[in-house]
Amino acid sequence: MKNWKNGSIPIDDTEMDYIVFGRGRKPFIMLPGLGDGLKSAKGMALPFSVLYRKLGAHYRVYAFSRRNRIPDGFSTRDMAEDVVRAMDALGIRRAYILGVSMGGMIAQHLTASHPARVEKLVLCVTTARPGEKTKHILQHWMQLAKTKQYRVFMTDMGKRIYSDAYFKKRRWLYQLMGNVAVPKSWDNYYAQTMACMTHDAGEVIGQIRCPVLVIGGEQDYVIPSGDSRRLAEAIEGSRLYLYPQYGHGAFEESKDFQDRLIAFLG
Repeated sequence: MKNWKNGSIPIDDTEMDYIVFGRGRKPFIMLPGLGDGLKSAKGMALPFSVLYRKLGAHYRVYAFSRRNRIPDGFSTRDMAEDVVRAMDALGIRRAYILGVSMGGMIAQHLTASHPARVEKLVLCVTTARPGEKTKHILQHWMQLAKTKQYRVFMTDMGKRIYSDAYFKKRRWLYQLMGNVAVPKSWDNYYAQTMACMTHDAGEVIGQIRCPVLVIGGEQDYVIPSGDSRRLAEAIEGSRLYLYPQYGHGAFEESKDFQDRLIAFLG
């Protein structure tokens, strides 16, 4: 009955946490967003296996965190190379890839630099090059964290990511997290935020040739839907779907997200 596992992979002088679950044979890799800088995948195999049970029925699902200690100036391109090293360590030759937000930035470099490792690619609420609006929000969150306004930080993040109705039901949770779920160190969050703000895959995304699905939200205040459109236009043959009623948290709020992935992946 137990088909999930928590693990870590040695990488240079640190480790890279990962989880795996699912009954399928084909590997499916999830690359999470900036929230990974607050809480890695460590210990999350069981809840993820429940949350993404539809995917787990079809695939062997992996979620890779970033390395636990990120060097200064580490870029999304560098993080993509870490994913390849993790795939090698786990014997994954080729996989379906889902990159969400910052994970999508990493996935762009991964697919462009190592096309043989990616069967199909899903880029969700992400961008090839963050605009000024996105950078301003990231800088604002980083400033709240640095000034120890943790409750404001979590609440502001929730308000910008989710629809009003979704957030109102969970406001208490974000306020609680802002009081008690404070990371021991913010270093990884700062390093990942800087990697997001300096991300630029504009020159390489045109090299991507595998089947690609781009998913965005028309109400996205963090990475505007126009970025999803431009991303799809730049990748030849890609498909685009925009949720009209959701924003940056579309992959969590939409009830058909996993079905949409399964239909695309086949």
